[in-house]
Order: sequence, then structure tokens, then C-alpha cells
Amino acid sequence: MRNFESPTRSTIVTTQAMAATSHPTATLIAIQILNAGGNAIDAAIAACAAQCVVEPCSTGIGGDCFALLSLRGSDNILAYNGSGKTPAGLDFKEFQQGPDSKVERQSHWAITIPSAIDAWTQLHKDHGKLPFKDLLAPAIQLAENGYAIAPRVHNDWALEESLLSKNDTAKRIFLPKGRAPKVGEIHKQPELGTTLRQIAEQGREGFYKGPVAEDMVEYLQSIGGSHTLEDFANARGEYVTPIKTRFLDHDVFECPPNGQGIIALMILNILARFKDTEGALSANRLHREIEATRLAYAARDALLADPNVAKVPTDYLLSDELADELAAKIDLEHAIQDLPEFASPVHRDTVYISIVDKDRNCVSFINSVFDSFGTGFVAPKSGVLFHNRGESFSVDPTHPNCLAPNKRPLHTIIPGMLVKNGKAVMPFGVMGGYYQAMGHAHLLSKILDCKMDIQEAINLPRVMPVSGSTDVEAEHTLPVEITQELERRGFHIVPAETPIGGAQAIFIDWEKGTLLGGSEPRKDGCALGL
Repeated sequence: MRNFESPTRSTIVTTQAMAATSHPTATLIAIQILNAGGNAIDAAIAACAAQCVVEPCSTGIGGDCFALLSLRGSDNILAYNGSGKTPAGLDFKEFQQGPDSKVERQSHWAITIPSAIDAWTQLHKDHGKLPFKDLLAPAIQLAENGYAIAPRVHNDWALEESLLSKNDTAKRIFLPKGRAPKVGEIHKQPELGTTLRQIAEQGREGFYKGPVAEDMVEYLQSIGGSHTLEDFANARGEYVTPIKTRFLDHDVFECPPNGQGIIALMILNILARFKDTEGALSANRLHREIEATRLAYAARDALLADPNVAKVPTDYLLSDELADELAAKIDLEHAIQDLPEFASPVHRDTVYISIVDKDRNCVSFINSVFDSFGTGFVAPKSGVLFHNRGESFSVDPTHPNCLAPNKRPLHTIIPGMLVKNGKAVMPFGVMGGYYQAMGHAHLLSKILDCKMDIQEAINLPRVMPVSGSTDVEAEHTLPVEITQELERRGFHIVPAETPIGGAQAIFIDWEKGTLLGGSEPRKDGCALGL
């Protein structure tokens, strides 16, 4: 039970339908779409389109999208991979390699073909109810008439002033007074509004063909990219078979690789080997979560890639044998010292949306430009901000996730869906780049094992191991005695520079006929219900 003297928010409880997003305007738009007769997928698309305007640091139509759907609460979970591929004409031989080679954030190498719009239009075609143009209308109005800057949006925006100032179009659009807009100031994106109108009228053709595509390709080629109009015209996401594991009498569904959902399942498999009766923030519980994450992330960085191009050993990664082997490495007295080397994870920006409608259609929906403001590159006429997802590629030609033509990179964004007794019970997600896999496991363990309500679990202090070391980022709200005990065991606790992650979730109580929603207090958003 929540302590009502604590300055936090309550779990939202309702009966008909619910939406939870990281921005209040997007949540309200989702509710308005549901009120107008739209279903969960309509509401998710409308909310996401709005967030592409009001949270440009976190998401955009120049990014990618993944979704999990349960129709009428069925356990037949549908998964859609809306991540883009590199250009067909990409020539890795042209990549300038040195001793510290990597795909740079502000480079054409980091830009795969944006596939969010493909995902929106395909999901709407297959499962939507309202006309597609009605779903984009609120976002168009916000882009053209303006929107007020929210506190967390301003905070993230201000951190990227240097990045945005390096691109003339980004500087003009996103630093209109030579700085990030302040809280309460009105900001407009007229070019993006025009582009959204084009998409509203023509669907995917309005983005992947015609003037918008021509503007994007012309710009990308001007900075050295091999992107072509044919690459955009051929861009297609795909329905994929979701993967799952069993955790505390529930089935947990994730999208398969090239996303890191499989790593969330690996962490849960490791944690399931332990019977922890201690509190949600006990040193022992956090120790196990940290070590399970470090071990699973080692496998991720060595093995995850686009399964259409490289072999990804999914069965092995989800096997009981591997979970047993990794769990046996965890010693509650000492941090593991001998881990494989892999790239350090950092926190990225994303928006996650959870929707349940009156028919109990459930949508777990995530859209991202990766880093805050992605590459910081903007197509000058269309106002499309490009993501930097290709930064996740390896430049080691022997690595399965190596940069190559017609290939999707390792993806961090992962929607989740929880199922029990043949029915979907919770669409959920945790934003935060590489943190997301740990975030999924952390959230579920608190809800299912510690019996916490959704909002309580979301509110808890978070930690994030820094790969390749015993460093662990921790939010300042982590109790001092826990910090000291983890330090004693060999972890080096480092203060997190920014809040770690962001979660939304909606739990369906089938017996009572109610919905319970939680939303991330580290963000500006909220959950609302009908």
C-alpha cells in the first residue's frame, strides 16, 4: 500500500480504457482517440505522432518503432519489427578505420532507413479503426500552431544545445532563440507539420516516395551517405514471431532479435533461479539483478545481430542450461571480476506507450531516435530529424553485428507484454536505451515477486551496471546503507548523471474488470483512464 504522506503519485484505476505515455498531451490525445471510437492501436499511433512533435529529443518520424499487440486480450501476441536497414549501396570499405574506430553519432553511417512510419501505417492498415488522417491531426496542429515546453523535455533539450548548433537546419528549428526553449515557451515545427500532412493524406507513400523522400535522400547524399530513393521505397518492416519465457507463473513476451528483448528474458531466467524473500531494495536482490544484467549483457554484445543476416542462437540464449550456468556465477559476497569485454552502455532517449481499450485490445508500443535528438541532422525542407541507430553497429568485420549493406543494427527499444492463464494482463515498457532489458526484469521482479503495485515499482530507485567494469550507476535516491553494502562487495557505485530510464504499464484485472496504470515520475507524462 502506498504511503500517502510520500510525495509520489497513485496508481491510476479505471474500468473502460487507459493510456499511459511520457507526455501529458500525448496521453490526453490517446484518450480522445479512444473516446472518438478508436481502438488501442489508433490511440498508440496518435499519441506517438504527438510525441514526435512535443518530445523531439526522445522520438521522431525519422526513427524506428517496435510493437506488441494482443487482440481482445488474447495470448496470441503479435509482434512488429519496424527497424530500418542500412542502404543497399553501403560500402564498408569506405569506412575510415583507426585504433578507436566506431560508428560516429553525427555521421551518415549512423542513419539506417527510418521505419517508424512504415510500422504506423502497416499496423493501422491491419488493426486500426479510425481514418489514418484523423490519427495524425492532433500532431499536425501541435507542429503548426505550437506546443508548450514541459520540464523534462526542456531538461533533455538543453543538454543537446551543442549538438543541435552544429547543423544549420537543426539550429534554426530547435534553437530558435539561440538556445533550447524554456519551460512554458511555445515552440513550432512548421516543416514537420507539412510533412505530417503529406503522410496523413498519402500514408506511407507520403514519406517513402515523393518530395519528403527526395528531401531526405538529397540531404543524406550531401553528407556522404549512399542512401537512395530506392532504399526508401523498398523500406519495409515485418511481423515477427515473439519470443517468451516463464517467470513466476506468467509468460513474458518480447520481440525477437535484432532487438534486445531476449536479454530481458535472459535476466529473468537467471533471477528465477533464486528465491529471494528480502525487500525490493535489499542489497542481495540488487546484487543479483546487477550481476544477472552484467552476465546477460555480455552475451548480448557478443552475439546479438540482425537474424536475417547473421545467426543468432536464440534457443541457446533462452535455455535452462545457460541460465543455470550464469546463475551459478553469482556470489553474494563478491562482485564478478571476470566478465567478457564489451562496449559501455549509455542511456538513450525513446518514448514508450501502453494502451488498453474497452475491448481489451492491448498495445505495447515504442518509438525512438536513439540518442537525444538522434544524429542532430535534420532534412531541411521536410523537417525530419534523423536517428543515430547505426551507432550500435560493430566495425569489427568478424562480429555478427558488423556494419554492412541491407542490415539492421542491434536495437535497444523493446516493448513487453505479460500474459497469465491464456490472457494478456499487462502491456509494459521501460525507456532508457541499453538499460531497457534490465528495466524490464527489474520492473517485473518488483511487481510479481515483491507484490508491489505498478506505480510503486516504477517509483523505486534504479541502478545500471556499466559494462566492462564493476561500476554501477545509481540514482541518488538509493539508500546510503545499500550503496555502502554494494561497495563492500566490490561494486563501484557511480552517481547517475541523469535519471535512469522511464516506464509505463497498464495491468488488467480480469476478475474485477478494472485497469491499473502507472507512469514514469522521472518524465512529464501520466496515465489516464475512462
